[in-house]
Amino acid sequence: FFVLLLSHPSDVRSQPKAIFLLAGQSNMAGRGGVVDNRWDGVVPPECRPDPRILRLNSALIWEEAAEPLHRDIDVDRACGIGPGMPFSRSILGTGGGGGGLVGLVPCAVGGTNITEWRRGGGLYGRLLSRAQAAVRGGGGAIRGLLWYQGESDTESLVDAKQYKGRLEKLFNDFRTDLGSPSLPVIEV
Repeated sequence: FFVLLLSHPSDVRSQPKAIFLLAGQSNMAGRGGVVDNRWDGVVPPECRPDPRILRLNSALIWEEAAEPLHRDIDVDRACGIGPGMPFSRSILGTGGGGGGLVGLVPCAVGGTNITEWRRGGGLYGRLLSRAQAAVRGGGGAIRGLLWYQGESDTESLVDAKQYKGRLEKLFNDFRTDLGSPSLPVIEV
């Protein structure tokens, strides 16, 4: 009989990756295609899986990324399509993937406001823990933070007026605690 050796998906887990953190609220968590709290299952071409794009799942294990990226992170809501996959394809298309791989670290939770993300809070701590696990668990470096949040902060005029200052502080805190003072933040 023949023995066939195939490349195992775990091989890519330990290869260097350009790691990007996905944080914020519902639009980052992925609400595309969600109607009446159900995802329609439609995956546009730019959001389809690519073996060069990985995601850190809730068990802190790298796996091939597939929509919905936040399915095991934002567990109290239906998740669908978000901006993570098209962003990753753009990065790979420009040669920005570390070692030809992009690693996504989903952290977004729908319906959250900026004060729920501040330093010392649960969401902040979870993002830091997941970011550290991403680097430890497979090589690579954090290359940026994608932030899509703010709608919950428009419900009150006071919160809306304080949003910019709170956001700037949050980004500075992330940069400090991640040990990356010039970490790029892409805000949608």
